[in-house]
Amino acid sequence: MALFYINRYDGEQEQEQEEAEERARVLLERLQQQARARQLQKQREAQPGAGDGPGGAGLSPEDEPREGKGKRKREREEQPSAQGQKKLKAKEQPRSSAEDRAGPEETADGSSPAKKKKENRRKSKVQRGRTEADSEEDTKHQENRDNFKTKSSKRKKTNEETEGDETGKKEKSERTGENQSTKEELPIAASGEEANHPPSSLMILGDYDTKPVQKVQPFLPQWLAQPKRVQKRIKDNLCPIRDVPGIHPHLLKKLQMNGIESFFPVQAEVIPAILQSASNGYLVGQGGYRPKDICVSAPTGSGKTLAFVIPIVQVLLDRVVCHVRALVVLPTKELAQQVSKVFNIYTDGTGLKVVLITGQKSFAKEQEMLVQKKVTGYCSLADIVVATPGRLTDHIRQTPGFSLTQLRFLIVDEADRMIDDMHQNCLNQIVKAAFQVENYSGSNMLFQRTKPGPLTAASSCSPQIPLQKLLFSATLTQDPEKLQQLDLFQPRLFTSVYSEKKTLGNGTETEQDPNNKYTLPEGLSQCYVPCDLNSKPLILLYFMLTMKFTRVLCFTNSREASHRLFLLVQAFGGVTVAEFSSRLSPSERRKTIKEFEQGKLQLLISTDATARGIDVKGVKYVINYDAPQFIRTYIHRVGRTARAGKVGIAFSFVLRIQERRFLRMLRDAGIQDIRKHPVKGNSLKPLVQQYEGALCNLEKRVKNERAQKRA
Repeated sequence: MALFYINRYDGEQEQEQEEAEERARVLLERLQQQARARQLQKQREAQPGAGDGPGGAGLSPEDEPREGKGKRKREREEQPSAQGQKKLKAKEQPRSSAEDRAGPEETADGSSPAKKKKENRRKSKVQRGRTEADSEEDTKHQENRDNFKTKSSKRKKTNEETEGDETGKKEKSERTGENQSTKEELPIAASGEEANHPPSSLMILGDYDTKPVQKVQPFLPQWLAQPKRVQKRIKDNLCPIRDVPGIHPHLLKKLQMNGIESFFPVQAEVIPAILQSASNGYLVGQGGYRPKDICVSAPTGSGKTLAFVIPIVQVLLDRVVCHVRALVVLPTKELAQQVSKVFNIYTDGTGLKVVLITGQKSFAKEQEMLVQKKVTGYCSLADIVVATPGRLTDHIRQTPGFSLTQLRFLIVDEADRMIDDMHQNCLNQIVKAAFQVENYSGSNMLFQRTKPGPLTAASSCSPQIPLQKLLFSATLTQDPEKLQQLDLFQPRLFTSVYSEKKTLGNGTETEQDPNNKYTLPEGLSQCYVPCDLNSKPLILLYFMLTMKFTRVLCFTNSREASHRLFLLVQAFGGVTVAEFSSRLSPSERRKTIKEFEQGKLQLLISTDATARGIDVKGVKYVINYDAPQFIRTYIHRVGRTARAGKVGIAFSFVLRIQERRFLRMLRDAGIQDIRKHPVKGNSLKPLVQQYEGALCNLEKRVKNERAQKRA
């Protein structure tokens, strides 16, 4: 860099390669002569009586003791900036007599005739002297770099350079270390040149200044960005059933018969919205227009099922001909049974027919429940169909006469899971079947339904039954790209997931949980238990036997883990336990759930089959024996307790290697109020001996089961 600035300042070209080699050769010869002189001097010192001692004036700088050299070298390394400043001052001040004597010698050694000619052109003697000294010094630096590349094994030293201060009273002898690396030489030379050089007008591209990364805010559609907010606190916002307008007297009577005197906040908002969309009957939308689709995101146990059962039953009360008008799609058989049971309660005595198709009965039996063949053709036997995706798809393809062309309501419960399973193409097949063209004649052609398109005068002439989609979930996604797969029409969102403002003592308002993505039941308390793999069964037994937990729903991540834990607790004894998984038949599952709700079972060990939407009554504690890997799994698991405004506690057994990831997962979802609940090892010691015996029994039972399977 120093050579670059010299060439730019003097307007000279870079010297040719031959001149550089010649200078390097001359400098090498001079260094060799100095080395021989130092060797002769050392031989003289070895003779007795030679010299005046280390501090005498008769010694040359090369003969100083090594100790003094090391000390000065350390001083130069510790104060590089001070040396640079001294050099700058020395260049600006008039040269001392010693420098005047040394100047011609240095010029004779290193300067070229071409340089001397150009230096004579300078107007000022002072400027010429400064330029000559600077050029001489930097030429030496270039020679040293060339020599360093060719002769890296040889050490180099420089002659003594004397400098005077401003007053001239003190003189010091210094030795410049050209044996230092090039990295130490260049900054000093560059600083001297930059002091005399005018500032450059070039722009520096690329800087190392750190700047904060701007967080990109997602751009959401208006219906997602500005939803209809539903109150989170159930107990504080109950609404009497008679205060909700438009509910049929028959349904009010049914509600009172089932002990329901007030609606939850979600029900009080969603029921009127659905009734309003069908205010002109189910055959046409309000004002002849297509009704808007509705999405509901509310906590588990907030009454979402009743929010769509009541309005659908009321809209279909006036139907004359039996057709499939409402279709409810649910991810699991147990959840479908639960929803079907609620529909049967409120359709009793109305003439509406509800059919459940989940694969629990034979395919032929379900066909007989759906359609009936007559002389004039097939007729429907169901007004409301509650189904699981796989079984429904089979009937759409294989059941003759099963038609969805008169479908008015498509309800998707646990919609987030249905969206994740879109690879099965279930919803697309339902929509395709709903707009399937059939060979109608006569008056039926008037109500022939076609897939909706742009609203035109021609499309408004022929009325048709609209298809309205209703989506419900506790963990409804906010991703517009995923929701686009559902092909929603001008949707409305009802949600209880929003940040609240809390008023402080000084009157200011602060926003709570700005990153909150999900809402948990109000009465839920959350704890996590750090543990290792071997102590997890002991901690579960400690909770059941020592802490006297009852009505505990315990979740594992697999069917095999659920079965092994069931066998282990059963072998240990002292706890009434049962398992709930796909190993059991549908009748055995129903029996197990019934016994648990009646209080006959203290512990129910389950897979995630019961985590989605199933209302298991009386659950006081939820234990995540295996920590969930996804936040939505956690939300649905802990949502089995503290339902309908009640109180519940959720424990999560977290391995120490999982603890950081587990807490980060909750923090990213806006869940902050989880407490650490460690269990001391001394509390588990009384259970160890009996636990070891249970492990031996478990091993025998597992071997017997494997032998039975092979047989």
